[in-house]
Amino acid sequence: MHILWNNLYLCAEMTDFAAIDFETANEQPSSVCSVGVVVVRDGEIVDSFYSLIHPEPEYYQWFCKRVHGLCEEDTEDAPVFPLVWEKIMPMIEGLPLVAHNARFDEGCLKAVFRVYRMDYPDYVFYDTLAASRRHFGCRLPNHQLHTVASACGYDLTNHHHALADAEACAHIARRIL
Repeated sequence: MHILWNNLYLCAEMTDFAAIDFETANEQPSSVCSVGVVVVRDGEIVDSFYSLIHPEPEYYQWFCKRVHGLCEEDTEDAPVFPLVWEKIMPMIEGLPLVAHNARFDEGCLKAVFRVYRMDYPDYVFYDTLAASRRHFGCRLPNHQLHTVASACGYDLTNHHHALADAEACAHIARRIL
């Protein structure tokens, strides 16, 4: 974690957080169709969670299917977001959230909370994509999740599976946040 103090960035190791990743069914941020969460306490992974989610709105765009491989048949009997979030909420209570390209995942979370008229608790998000750009600069060919994970010594073999991506994000965060 980087803290701005007297115009200097100070590094303080982040040891307690929850890495989160969403996959979406279509171009709407609220259309989350899967979620992965990895809980880190004292620098160690202590818990994880994965679930398919019945998306809202309920349709799949071809480009989303191509990215993550999920389709209507995979989520037709999946729980809706509020039921899934009931399981996640106690796991992440009091923890900052970490995501690779946090703008996307935070946007999904806020959008799906709005769709279901849930009170959003103003989660604090940290972004491993921004951290990678600061940490590695132009030493990497790009700052995509699989590239940064590899640079941090993590082999991301199932990219675009929400839990695999959350695990990769957790490993990156433990290394460079």
